Amino acid sequence: MNFSKLSLKIRIFLSMLPLVIIATLLIVGLANYQYREQAREYHIKRLLRKENTIKATIENELDRTTYVVETKDLPKIFKNQIYNIRDIHRLDIEIYDLKGKLLTSSSPTFINDDTNYDLSKKIIEGIENSIDHRYLENRIIKDEKVQDSYTYIIDKKFKPIGILGLPYLQDNTEQNNELTEFLNRLITYAFLPIVLFAIAIGYWLSRYITKSIKEVSDKISKTALGSRNEKVEVANTSKEISTLVNAYNSMVDKLEESAIKLAKSEREEAWREMAKQVAHEIKNPLTPMRLTVQSFQRKFDPLDPNSKEKLNDYSKTLIDQIDTLTTIASAFSNFAQMPKQQKVALNVVEVVKHASEIFNENYIEFNASNNKIIAQLDKTQLIRIVTNLVKNATQALAEKENPILNITVSEQEKSVLIIVKDNGKGIEEEHINQVFEPKFTTKSSGMGLGLPMIKNIIEAYNGTITFTSEIGKGTTFTVTLPLE
Repeated sequence: MNFSKLSLKIRIFLSMLPLVIIATLLIVGLANYQYREQAREYHIKRLLRKENTIKATIENELDRTTYVVETKDLPKIFKNQIYNIRDIHRLDIEIYDLKGKLLTSSSPTFINDDTNYDLSKKIIEGIENSIDHRYLENRIIKDEKVQDSYTYIIDKKFKPIGILGLPYLQDNTEQNNELTEFLNRLITYAFLPIVLFAIAIGYWLSRYITKSIKEVSDKISKTALGSRNEKVEVANTSKEISTLVNAYNSMVDKLEESAIKLAKSEREEAWREMAKQVAHEIKNPLTPMRLTVQSFQRKFDPLDPNSKEKLNDYSKTLIDQIDTLTTIASAFSNFAQMPKQQKVALNVVEVVKHASEIFNENYIEFNASNNKIIAQLDKTQLIRIVTNLVKNATQALAEKENPILNITVSEQEKSVLIIVKDNGKGIEEEHINQVFEPKFTTKSSGMGLGLPMIKNIIEAYNGTITFTSEIGKGTTFTVTLPLE
């Protein structure tokens, strides 16, 4: 999962959880460290108490002994008493001479094997150099921690006569149980509620922080040139959000100004293009009309026996050109303002078949998947769609040796498909994107308004018109219209 691609709300929400987990781990780590430090101090103090008590017992025994209190006599003095002291204090006792040689011990291990248990030079120097003449050493025996304490045994004159060694086994069972119980309580009564609380707070904070951003984002996603864009009104937000909102509102103002200018420019450009097209189309019939009138002025002779026939010819020529002008005016009028749809339930198969029978070409074939396909359409507009497509197809087949034109009507889901397919010359690749543009035509006559006009009709029904074409093999137009 790519964290950087997540939404800001999710990232803020997810960022809260690691903080809680890290804080909890720190608390657990600190608690563990604190317990271990307490356990270490507890064992040190406990060992010191036992050491002082045992030293007092040893000094008391030295006061009562009948032996000469010297280093060499220590094994005799504590021959049996050392076991009593061990049993009382539940701690093994080792007695060394001042050079570190083991003299006696309460542990039978030291007696039954030949291992050298004498003290190292490091321990002896540690006792001599310390202020309280005491040295501590930590060892691990069979995965258990052992803390050894070494201190002087002194006589009545406070003269060192030996070294007392106390191997103290650190039993942390009680502390570990307390630590385990504390951690269980911490997780049960603190960690889980804190995590749930953090999830709730994180979710609330993420929604609160991103609320304004989401509102701006929703507005931006709906922003479009030429439509009414609403400004964002957000109160009590941070400086960064206010800056973003102000920038968006400023953009909306500028966009509205640009849309007005663009619409005005497009209208002016459309009128200019329409004026050029109208002027061009009108000039075409006006030129032969002018030539006809000029010819009539020069050549007409009232005394000519054929004058009446010539006058009829001139009149017919002018009438034909006037009809052309009328056709041009009607075409532009139809394109500029489509008539209102008169939707009625009609049999598309029947209407399309009737429209195709207007044409007399014997190569036109009609096929339908059903005899009846009922749709809510305007009959006049549907006929206009079919006749326009068929007329274009027949013109594309004018020079074809074996022309074929297939008209197919079928029903697909909630739509009716009308397919007009010919094997004519096809459409050049450079003209593919211009087919539905006004005034585009590849014919020597015509104004190029037929296909744009029927495209407008089809799109008014929320339908579609598409085509495929291949040079030398023909063109296929597919019209899709909803049944309702």
